[in-house]
Amino acid sequence: MKIAMLSKNPDLYSHRRLKEAAEARGHELDIINTTRCYMNIASRRPEIYYNGEKLPHYDAVIPRIGASVTFYGMAVVRQFEMMGVYCLNESIAIGRSRDKLRSMQLMAREGIGLPVTTFAYDPKQTDEVVRLAGGAPLVIKLLEGTQGIGVVLADSDRSAKSVIEAFRGAKINIMAQEFIKEAGGTDIRALVVGGKVVAAMMRKGAEGDFRSNLHRGGSATLAKISPEERSTAVRAAKTMGLNVCGVDMLRSNHGPVVMEVNSSPGLEGVEAATQKDIAGAIIEYIEKNARPGRTKTKGTG
Repeated sequence: MKIAMLSKNPDLYSHRRLKEAAEARGHELDIINTTRCYMNIASRRPEIYYNGEKLPHYDAVIPRIGASVTFYGMAVVRQFEMMGVYCLNESIAIGRSRDKLRSMQLMAREGIGLPVTTFAYDPKQTDEVVRLAGGAPLVIKLLEGTQGIGVVLADSDRSAKSVIEAFRGAKINIMAQEFIKEAGGTDIRALVVGGKVVAAMMRKGAEGDFRSNLHRGGSATLAKISPEERSTAVRAAKTMGLNVCGVDMLRSNHGPVVMEVNSSPGLEGVEAATQKDIAGAIIEYIEKNARPGRTKTKGTG
């Protein structure tokens, strides 16, 4: 099987592991810089070019698109979909997961546990936004932030109002969420592959930091998750339409609540914490499911 992986950085642990896993199973995997692709959007003849040459036929594509190039990366994935190439995660599903507000709305519709979340356009509605979220302490997030960047903990109503008004005054979209104090600065990341949780780790924030992202100095250990947490992770992945994702959950007093669904989860932390071959599981899933024209969206929507 000939597989393309869309990524700007071939040296990341996750990308090296996926390439190793694919080659170990007898496949060929090319790492393609997403931003160097360019497209011929011709009627009934979609083509993708890379470094001056038309890309060869691929049996499958693994999108590993960074948040900074989401818009262009999704366009490249759509082009592959229009060409009938199987994409591990489809463009529409990636778009849903990258839009924090939309993903929350979709999961709320499905009855998936979420922290109380509020959103408003007008800075004049700040008092009501804080009240609806249950008051301080509140977590305020940029809708486009990743890896804990653009996440602020406001420990009083006054500071929450100041942060919200500052962001909205600068025309930056944010949402406010209740702070799940009982989580104690830890969260659960469940790795879902093909509708099954294949691994789970508990992440704990660095000393003094309420964010548990490993990129911000957090640590990870093997997690034993409950049937309810497992079901929540699977339902969240299904709601987004993602075949492979990381579902980040907090343990609240009223059950698991989903904070985010990541369409390009890192593998280093979870493989180290669980000693499981996640990269191999992803390649195995592609082997079983990659077929020409099997993409549901066909590049539309």
